[in-house]
Amino acid sequence: MSQAQNTSDSNQRQAAPVQRTQRKELPTFNVVLLDDNDHTHDYVIDMLQRLFAHEHPTATALAQAVDSRGRAIVCTTHKERAELKRDQILAFGCDYRIPNCQASMRAVLEPAVG
Repeated sequence: MSQAQNTSDSNQRQAAPVQRTQRKELPTFNVVLLDDNDHTHDYVIDMLQRLFAHEHPTATALAQAVDSRGRAIVCTTHKERAELKRDQILAFGCDYRIPNCQASMRAVLEPAVG
């Protein structure tokens, strides 16, 4: 192969556009905490601070939202982490402040909009 032909081939290879795969964003999910009458505000605030590292004012506002609206989005993240966080809520345990409390709070996942 001649030098001119070799140079021509390498120029063609360099001129070809580079194909890059575009990363697809993971769909996000909301972790929704559901209200009940078996847990105190202090329980909810403590749980949100421990599991989600929410600051006290944020945890307090979320506890009030759960109480007044019956539900509150406490986290929005990709599905695997959302499932983990939901499971942590379900496993958090009883509220020792209420003698009749027998279980953790309930939480569900829902697809995040937008």
